[in-house]
Amino acid sequence: MQNVMAEQQLYSDNSLLLDAREQHVPRGVVTAHPLVIERAKGSEVWDVEGNRFLDFVGGIGVLNVGHNHPAVVNAVTKQLGLVSHACFQVVAYPGYIELAQRLNRLVGNGQPFKSVFFTSGAEAVENAVKIARAHTQRAGIIAFDGAFHGRTLLGCTLTGMSQPYKQNFGPFPGEVYRLPFPNAFYDVSDEDCLKALDQLFAVQIAPERVAAIIIEPVQGDGGFLPAGADFMQALRRITEKHGILLICDEVQTGFGRTGRMFAFQHSEIVPDLITVAKSLGGGLPISGVVGKAAVMEAPLPGGLGGTYGGNALGCAAALAVLDVMEHDNLISRSNRLGEKLNAHLHQLAQKYACIGNVRGLGFMQAVEIIDFETKRPDSMMTQKILDCACQEGLLLIKCGLDRSTIRFLAPLVTTDSQLEEALHIFDIALARASGRFE
Repeated sequence: MQNVMAEQQLYSDNSLLLDAREQHVPRGVVTAHPLVIERAKGSEVWDVEGNRFLDFVGGIGVLNVGHNHPAVVNAVTKQLGLVSHACFQVVAYPGYIELAQRLNRLVGNGQPFKSVFFTSGAEAVENAVKIARAHTQRAGIIAFDGAFHGRTLLGCTLTGMSQPYKQNFGPFPGEVYRLPFPNAFYDVSDEDCLKALDQLFAVQIAPERVAAIIIEPVQGDGGFLPAGADFMQALRRITEKHGILLICDEVQTGFGRTGRMFAFQHSEIVPDLITVAKSLGGGLPISGVVGKAAVMEAPLPGGLGGTYGGNALGCAAALAVLDVMEHDNLISRSNRLGEKLNAHLHQLAQKYACIGNVRGLGFMQAVEIIDFETKRPDSMMTQKILDCACQEGLLLIKCGLDRSTIRFLAPLVTTDSQLEEALHIFDIALARASGRFE
């Protein structure tokens, strides 16, 4: 009886659970907020003590349709009563095929595309690289400073940040090269980056040895930095000229987050391959590579796949997500919420000198926090703001090379009143962190 009571106390107390976490979970897995969540719905979560929070992290961009959307829950429940897992490499099932058809139409827009599914974004990136190398018979991959492409060995090699992602995990795979990413706030222009590409071709790797350039149309963990249409179009021209594939990593930007179904569509280009994950599954793990059919056919039979890749439950959830996106017109809502959020963040930037920059596309918005005297990134102030916001009931996380950018990744189903509440809390957090009031 005492053991039962102790267990009940443990599972209803944040502090006790977090103490157990420290004892049983390694420090390499970070938990941003000192909370243990028990239930969630839409844009709200409740911790084990019953406290409510507005979730403007959304599983780091996983929950564009919100927590526990009824359509996703119903689809997964129905699928669970049919088959939970069979492995597509053993026997096919309808959901995988239907999901491939729908994504091919969404990405290809009439061109012949094919899709293959995996479990995580990092797996999708790794397999996109495999496909690119198989198709071109070349080895070189070009990525960008500030990029984030996953935590696998190749993923963190492609990732353009050192700590904590690279630390002492090497040696890393070879034939990966790097370019600066456009950043107007720090005076890195499109022209600077394109000149760096010319220099890379001249002194490090000839273009005929490059298999692919991989880019996030909006850098996620790197600071919510959008690549402009002109830059994306220039990359597309250069890659086509040299027979290089263009891979768009849409793991965080996909499925309406930026106000289009995929962020590359803002630039009116068609990449050769895109990687998808996060919000595709509405909370269930599923990822994929969607690409031009001729490119996707390069690997030999058996060269792609994975035991849980395109799991039946994940496919069911993904199909429900696409239905919700369409029926609830969430792309339009992403634009409307994004405009409102962006406008209010600009108002706060006029009020608080610690906000150096507001940027984003659609409902993928961020503010960069600076020291108002030196104008340099201020990671300590950023953390203070996040802590104050959490204390008031709003969950946010940081990003950027200096971890001085606060990103907003609220579900696209967030209501107007929830957005207003979140912005009010953010205002309070800025005031408290900057000393405007106690």
